[in-house]
Amino acid sequence: MAARSVTALHPGAWWLWSIGLGTAATRTTNPLLLALLVTASAYVVATHRGAAPWARSYGAFAKLALAVLLIRLTFAVVLGSPVPGTHVLVTLPEVPLPHWAQGIRLGGEVTAEGVLFAVYDGLKLATLLICVGAANALANPARLLKSLPGALYETGVAVVVALTFAPNLIADVQRLRAARRLRGRPDRGVRGLLQVGLPVLEGALERSVALAAAMDARGYGRTADVPARIRRTTAALTLGGLLGVCAGTYGLLTAEGGTYGLPVLLVSVAAALAGLRLGGRRTLRTRYRPDAWDARAWLVAASGAAVAALLTLASVSDPDALRPGVVPLTAPQLPLWPAAAILLALLPAFVVPVSPVPVPVVPKESS
Repeated sequence: MAARSVTALHPGAWWLWSIGLGTAATRTTNPLLLALLVTASAYVVATHRGAAPWARSYGAFAKLALAVLLIRLTFAVVLGSPVPGTHVLVTLPEVPLPHWAQGIRLGGEVTAEGVLFAVYDGLKLATLLICVGAANALANPARLLKSLPGALYETGVAVVVALTFAPNLIADVQRLRAARRLRGRPDRGVRGLLQVGLPVLEGALERSVALAAAMDARGYGRTADVPARIRRTTAALTLGGLLGVCAGTYGLLTAEGGTYGLPVLLVSVAAALAGLRLGGRRTLRTRYRPDAWDARAWLVAASGAAVAALLTLASVSDPDALRPGVVPLTAPQLPLWPAAAILLALLPAFVVPVSPVPVPVVPKESS
């Protein structure tokens, strides 16, 4: 098999891009803008994901997003909605509740305004899940672990194992269901689920044991000796920086803390980064061929950040367009420049080269 080598994009760039799209999704409930975000992320995933097990997780995240939307809609129908409405769709039998359950109802009138409000609210969370699924499908978790600072190595290993567990589990279920269908055995229903579940669990346990043995053979968990004063300084900088980040973020979100929020946040981030830098001295690890953060990585990360920043600005300057109301009942409108800003999320599809499909080499006939 021969294939032209293409330098892969830094996995952190994919995560920054998807976090930017997820941040943009939290700034709006306009279904047209949210659908545009989902379409942009789906196009990039369709053109750039590979054939690895984690690349198949996008469909699972899409199904999870659909389930979240349906659950949110079911709660609004059964438990009622805080939004008053006059367009009654159906009237369900109402269950009487005791006096201590004031404000809660089971059944009753289901209005179009309440259903539409639930759809808008659930679609926002569903879009956020799909954006996270895009990062899981595009970024190699092992390469992402290699790029983490030394102080976060052990935490990163736990996160990477958790992120790779679901895609491998999905791949095992698909493989076993295909094998059962080839043998003419049922792969659906309770019986099929039980007969597929045991081999999947056995495979997960075998992978866990193999991973633990590999980590032990590579000396995972070893630490270097550092002076006590450096350990205390590291702990103070990291803990103080994280607390300061919380205080600075709270200040930015409140009107009273607008003056001190940004300076406290910047100083705290610098302190936390310095603590992580010092904490890396305790980790004995080397990097083989570290991923380079090149111009393409900057463009991909910047496109996600630009989408988040522009939609945040639009939510402040034109909140009615990004958060359409449901009372009175009106159709949502598509704001032009926020929609154009979302199109920046398609930039990775043009600046990141697609890995070519390996082409088999036909041996020449000997004369």
